[in-house]
Amino acid sequence: MWQYQAPLRDMRFVLEHWLQAPAAWSELPAFAEVDLPLALQVLEEAARFSSGVLAPLNASGDRQGCRWQDGEVSTPEGFAAAYRAFMEGGWPALACAPEHGGQGLPQLLDAALQEMLYASNHAWAMYTGIAHGAYLCLQAHAPQPLKERYLPAIVSGESLPTMCLTEPQAGSDVGLLRCRAEPQDDGTYRLSGSKLLISGGEHDLTDGILHLVLARLPEAPAGTRGISLFLVPKRLDDGRRNAVRCDGIEHKMGIKGSATCSLSFDGAQGWLIGEANRGLAALFVMMNSARLHVGLQGLGHAEAAWQNAADYARERRQMRAPSRPEGVAAAPADPIHYHPAMRLALLRLRTVSQGLRAIGYWGAHLLDQAEHAVLEAERQQAARLAGLLTPVIKAFSTDQGFHLASEALQVFGGYGYISEYAIEQTLRDSRIAMIYEGSNEIQANDLLLRKVLDDGGVALEELLAVFEQETAAGGAYAEQLSALGAKLRVLVKGIFNQTEGDAEFPYRIAGDFLHLLGWALLAYAWARSARLANALLANDPWYQEKLDGATFFFSYLMPESDLRIARINVARATLGFLA
Repeated sequence: MWQYQAPLRDMRFVLEHWLQAPAAWSELPAFAEVDLPLALQVLEEAARFSSGVLAPLNASGDRQGCRWQDGEVSTPEGFAAAYRAFMEGGWPALACAPEHGGQGLPQLLDAALQEMLYASNHAWAMYTGIAHGAYLCLQAHAPQPLKERYLPAIVSGESLPTMCLTEPQAGSDVGLLRCRAEPQDDGTYRLSGSKLLISGGEHDLTDGILHLVLARLPEAPAGTRGISLFLVPKRLDDGRRNAVRCDGIEHKMGIKGSATCSLSFDGAQGWLIGEANRGLAALFVMMNSARLHVGLQGLGHAEAAWQNAADYARERRQMRAPSRPEGVAAAPADPIHYHPAMRLALLRLRTVSQGLRAIGYWGAHLLDQAEHAVLEAERQQAARLAGLLTPVIKAFSTDQGFHLASEALQVFGGYGYISEYAIEQTLRDSRIAMIYEGSNEIQANDLLLRKVLDDGGVALEELLAVFEQETAAGGAYAEQLSALGAKLRVLVKGIFNQTEGDAEFPYRIAGDFLHLLGWALLAYAWARSARLANALLANDPWYQEKLDGATFFFSYLMPESDLRIARINVARATLGFLA
């Protein structure tokens, strides 16, 4: 009862028109040979793999889950074969550098691939999702011998990395971790300690598992300033198994086909990545990519929920609708998509999903520009905007993914609560994305305190300048976007002032501020979409959907921004403490 087809037409609209990516690529030497036909070919092949190979394994993987026995983990039936097909298709190499065996394509195309993977089979995609971030981390910080040894293995798919941060006493507060690393005479380190909630910590997709582990050196400073990053392979170069053991797997609410492992390091051999006691700085290269990918998980869930709810609503007949389109004959019962409540739900699903796609792909496009733009000033500005957008994409998209999946389940009524219809799996799978890779509350604090207040508002002003460029181009919604930008400026000035006498204030409003910026980004996405679609409509009636989406957004969803502004204004009163 569950299906997924990649929304290739909307993806093309975002790449070709909304981002104007082919024109931007032509100005970047690294992507000078990448054009629209090549990009579309990549997306079409990714769509075939996602819908043809991964989607059929989604429900069965959920039913079977993973199995642990004596330190070994077996993934659901078909997962290992799907991974071999993934490797043979060259997908791990998509956005990696040619010097390491990669295809050298933009991260933007990788973002589109990730959306398809997560929409079709979130649990399976957990095994591959961290690979590109780990590749970037090692590329930036690993010693040259380690780069030569392990980067080609990641690019080929022979090795799959993990991120080992969490310990029983150290979740969001990584400064509390206790895992130890003892230096050896040969320049290696011996790691001892336990990690838990490690996605893909053990599995049967490939024997090459590379653990990126946060640990403390002897006499390291307390807190986050005393954390170092280490590479610990499952197997050493001589074939021996390293002293890393999977002690068990978690039985979870969702993504049951993803092995979430507890690992013990008992003097495991590892190598230092980056500088001693600066492991978090090295890891942040990986985290930016990881958080963008988690945001794309939210987008994938929203898109899959929309597709399945829309299909069901066209087939399910209940009662007579109070109105129906002209030319549709009366019937004892109408498809429920004629009922206003269902139309509102379906329009919200479609409109938010398409807006999230534009913003998520923009984040990936900014990462490409931050790395490859010719001028240093352009690279720095792109990096600032990407840094500002990343926590919003991660938190706002995953929040919407979960709540839209819930709204889609409501379209199914009682059947939605039954596993046969699979929308309940989408709801269960989507919930974790709001928690891992930095909970959404931490993302909100990062956005307001670090990316806005500590930055002095520079990156936010650059974002508002982008909004102003769009309003200057005209369009039906330029005035509303301009008014929202003005409200943001006034609000942020007030936040700066209030924070001077109330240090807790930004923490109280951080969640509302992140959601406000999320709705503002969607307003920008839809104002731009409407303007571009209006110019293209004469040659293709498909663009009417974009104009309808913009009308719905600014009529029904735009008021969400006023709600968040009101909540921020009333939060000037301090919170009481619970007894």
